[in-house]
Amino acid sequence: MHQMFGKLQKIQRALFTLLGQARNLSKKYGAISNVDAFILALSLPALNGSKALDLGCGARPKNPFLAKLVYGVDIREDLAGNIKRVDLSSEELPFESNSFDFCTAFDCLEHIPRIIHVGGESRLSFLELVNEVYRILRPGGLFLHRTPAFPSKEAFQDPTHVNIITEDTFPFYFCDPHLWARDYGFKGRFELVSQKWESATWIICLLRAVK
Repeated sequence: MHQMFGKLQKIQRALFTLLGQARNLSKKYGAISNVDAFILALSLPALNGSKALDLGCGARPKNPFLAKLVYGVDIREDLAGNIKRVDLSSEELPFESNSFDFCTAFDCLEHIPRIIHVGGESRLSFLELVNEVYRILRPGGLFLHRTPAFPSKEAFQDPTHVNIITEDTFPFYFCDPHLWARDYGFKGRFELVSQKWESATWIICLLRAVK
């Protein structure tokens, strides 16, 4: 009898473990085919004379919102192409506060360390980058990111991916009503406009700066 009770306890613990894993792997947000479809579904109003910044832009800044003026930041500089060299892990964005209508980050945030050590000091690089995005956005400005996210294997398999995002990272830590990142030094406030999964791999997330 005692052995049977012990086996039942083990089975019960295994079931609770499996249920917990299933909850962690389940997705609360729906699916969308790509970023263009994501934006189209929102029916956002056009902004005349709008200005956009693309983080980690590569050779050419992306402009999904069709802004009139587009800048980029990357590890390389191309001033003729409006691209400025910035180390997003350790440097501030070289732009004035409240100067952009849009900010985008495509397959970029997963490369930003959570924490680095510079001159004996600790820096929460990812959190400080989100602070900078909030700073450069105008009131009501939009921040769009597309990031491979847990539980997809693409979030982990690239050895340069050092920042694993989940579908709860931005809604809970950087958005009303939670703003949990305030405890760690986040100075801004966003509201979640929409969030979807692309190919069960990437989170596409749109936030609005509340100022």
